[in-house]
Amino acid sequence: MNKEQMGHIYTEISLGNAANNTVRPVTVNALADTGALMLCIPEHIVVQLQLEKIETREVMLADGKCTTVPYVGPIKVTFGERQCFVGALVLGNEVLLGAVPMEDMDLVLNPARQQVTVDSASPNIPQSRVKKAAA
Repeated sequence: MNKEQMGHIYTEISLGNAANNTVRPVTVNALADTGALMLCIPEHIVVQLQLEKIETREVMLADGKCTTVPYVGPIKVTFGERQCFVGALVLGNEVLLGAVPMEDMDLVLNPARQQVTVDSASPNIPQSRVKKAAA
């Protein structure tokens, strides 16, 4: 289920602990933001999913300030029938779905409808664009 909130595009996704399938996944409304690269999750999601800290990463915030934050994972992200596996930055008070997981699942933003959808060019399975290295 998608919803609009103050001109931003939110979408429902499921987050799971990819290293421990006995932990129940959580369903959240995530802000879809192509201007952000990573999946960002608040601390309470880390606790719910029993995620392990992998390392500390330095990030530059939207206001230009730099800070360090925990990087956790692995996380299974599910949108409809599509899924990917990523790490996440522990930051903020809401889930932010960045460009990396959206690209991995071949999702696009539809601003006219204020929703996230699968790419209409590949409605059945995610499509990836890769370039073969020269031999």
